[in-house]
Amino acid sequence: MNQATKWDQVDQYISDRLVPHDAALDEALSANREAELPEYDVAPNQGKFLHLLALIQGSKRILEIGTLGGYSTIWLARALPAGGQLVTLELDPHHARVAQSNLMWAQVDDKVEIRVGDALEQLARLQAEGVEPFDLIFIDADKPNNPAYLKWALAFSRTGTVIVGDNVVRDGEVLNRNSSDPRVQGVRKFFDLLAVEPRITATAIQTVGSKGYDGFVLGLVTG
Repeated sequence: MNQATKWDQVDQYISDRLVPHDAALDEALSANREAELPEYDVAPNQGKFLHLLALIQGSKRILEIGTLGGYSTIWLARALPAGGQLVTLELDPHHARVAQSNLMWAQVDDKVEIRVGDALEQLARLQAEGVEPFDLIFIDADKPNNPAYLKWALAFSRTGTVIVGDNVVRDGEVLNRNSSDPRVQGVRKFFDLLAVEPRITATAIQTVGSKGYDGFVLGLVTG
């Protein structure tokens, strides 16, 4: 058995025992495939990890940068209490339509607002609208803009806000300072900013599994 196969099987083992079968989540993944969305969704055990983070933190307001088909959105929205709100940003109108259908099927659409368009433009509009700070912010969109997304995340934070950034190891390519991949360079700049930003304390965890070798950043806004 090669290493990648073992990673995949361990993910399946974890999900089989700790992530109960869920028709709405399964349907979301199926709908995403049928709509030919890229398979960038978090794994089921990673989705539950996000769900638990939101519950532990007591999140009432969540911002998600990067909706895709709404799989992670469902996990996060289910952690919200009555009256909670999740704002999620998606560039592609087709992805947003698929996500809206998935959210309705999962019966969380009343807690979620999908904003369609360039994320940086949507974030500027949110600021202009004077939105309240968010309790948890999940960054999972185009990696070249990760540094800009982090700056916006801090602008929408309060002391105690949790910020999560996905796909920050990229099969180890984050080590390659000379990479020509703008996604790798975006992640490296993301780390550089985290290293010097006094308002947040953060760490990163490497992950292996059905999504390959990657990792995530977990940060806590302290001021």
